[in-house]
Amino acid sequence: MLLNIITTKEEKTEMVIFAEILEHIQLVMKEKIDAPEFLFESSWEVCNKVGGIYTVLSTKAQTLKKQFKDNLIFIGPDFGTSSPDFKEDPSLFHEWKAYAKSNEQLNFKTGRWDVPGQPIVILVDYKPFFNDKNTFFYTMWEKFQVDSIHAYGDYDESCVFAHAVGKVIESYYHYYHLEGKNVVALFNEWMLAMGALYLQIQVPQIATLFTTHATSIGRSIAGNNKALYAYMEGYNGDQMARELNMEAKHSVEKQAAHHVDCFTTVSDITATECKQLLDKAPDIVTPNGFEPNFVPEKATYAKKREEARRCLINVAEKLLGCEVDPNALLISTSGRYEYRNKGIDVFIEAMNRIRTCGKLQREIIAFLMVPAWVRAPRADLQEAIRQDITTDSPMQLPFITHWLHNMMEDRVLNYINYAGFTNSTLNKLKIIFVPCYLDGKDGIFNKSYYDMLIGMDATIYPSYYEPWGYTPLESVAFGIPTITTDLAGFGLWAKHFVSGNEIAEGVKVIERTDFNYFEVADGIMETILALANMEQDDRLKIRQNCFKLAEKAEWSKFISYYNQAFKIALQNARKRNQA
Repeated sequence: MLLNIITTKEEKTEMVIFAEILEHIQLVMKEKIDAPEFLFESSWEVCNKVGGIYTVLSTKAQTLKKQFKDNLIFIGPDFGTSSPDFKEDPSLFHEWKAYAKSNEQLNFKTGRWDVPGQPIVILVDYKPFFNDKNTFFYTMWEKFQVDSIHAYGDYDESCVFAHAVGKVIESYYHYYHLEGKNVVALFNEWMLAMGALYLQIQVPQIATLFTTHATSIGRSIAGNNKALYAYMEGYNGDQMARELNMEAKHSVEKQAAHHVDCFTTVSDITATECKQLLDKAPDIVTPNGFEPNFVPEKATYAKKREEARRCLINVAEKLLGCEVDPNALLISTSGRYEYRNKGIDVFIEAMNRIRTCGKLQREIIAFLMVPAWVRAPRADLQEAIRQDITTDSPMQLPFITHWLHNMMEDRVLNYINYAGFTNSTLNKLKIIFVPCYLDGKDGIFNKSYYDMLIGMDATIYPSYYEPWGYTPLESVAFGIPTITTDLAGFGLWAKHFVSGNEIAEGVKVIERTDFNYFEVADGIMETILALANMEQDDRLKIRQNCFKLAEKAEWSKFISYYNQAFKIALQNARKRNQA
């Protein structure tokens, strides 16, 4: 590199050449100073599939692993039961583990996450630290004014876990003598915020990052049927936290945002929310990517899609008591059971409008794949599947695949009944509620979510509150066109590359406000009717457009935002320690 500089600058004076060489060396050294050598990332969802953060971390792992090798360590909770994607390896850090247990009362398992990249994972037994909860909470108040006095629900457990994570990182740092190394620790969501604050007290040399994937108070405002967006500029986060009994969660989240070395969030729409409700704009937006190797290769894609369609149609036929056209349009929504925030209500309303519009020429089966309080898979449905018997009449309650504990109070079932669905053979559109986690052992489908998603013809996510929106991104990554809204971070991101006006582009982005519920339902109806009337060749072209859009959101492209965040954290930690 230096030789090239010299030989191409022969006519320059020696002083100019020396200055350029010195500048180059300084740039190289600066990059090295700001480059992390160790990364700890922690979340409640490490090897614990309960929401979208699991997908963020599990798909990001391979790209980070290429950068950090085994200096990348994920930390999650140990519930005392086996996790299907945690492969325990007691030999990992064997001596440190023994030392930490006998000298620091830290008990944890070591192994690897069974996802592409196979990163190292530590699962921490955090329950013994409940005994120190009050002391720890007092320290958080004294040092950072984190108000835990109004805590309830999952607050104590989450914060005790975060405390345990901080202690594990502290122990590793000192045992392996990482002083002088560039070490960064990334904590996800309010549940881990106290871990970041703990490290700033105990190991100030570690650069801390905190990512909020959705502010606790913003989600609460939206979930309580308040107009979040129309009155955003008028909301005071502290005031709303008191009104909605969210003071503890809001407090720890806000203080972490203000005190960590780098505060990030996942989309521009949530950045605006953070600035208003947490009184702190993020230092950088780190959007969520996806790893393409989760999608079957071309050779197996068609086979997996056909298997999924057979499974979906077979279950539908047994439940409905009638044959389903093999070319029926299969559509779905999925995600957490947040009835308004995720647009579940709008989905059902749109399906009802399609059913009753009199314009539908093609059969549609609409699946609501939203985990609820499941009691058991339906025995009658299991038996019909086992014996491969399709009766000539629908089963009792032909809308649901698993019995629930609260059948009478379930909002999805109540709205389906209120709207007048019967799933009669006379209806071109039938709706089916799949209220379980699709983990391959649900008792009815016995396939994973991705193995079901690939069989769909379209997905619909009419979200009201969606900081990013992994489900529509997953959909286009699998070649399935999707409908989302401009209140979802992914929807806004997609509009940088497509107009969002036509499903033919792979994603239709519907404008959503606090008050246009019925217009959104109509927009979904019109889009699905248009898709139902398309020929097979047109839908194959849409699939290719989906793949092209998904390529732009791969982690190989988005990881640069994280590298910039690490750089910011290291620079700010250095300033903090020099102050």
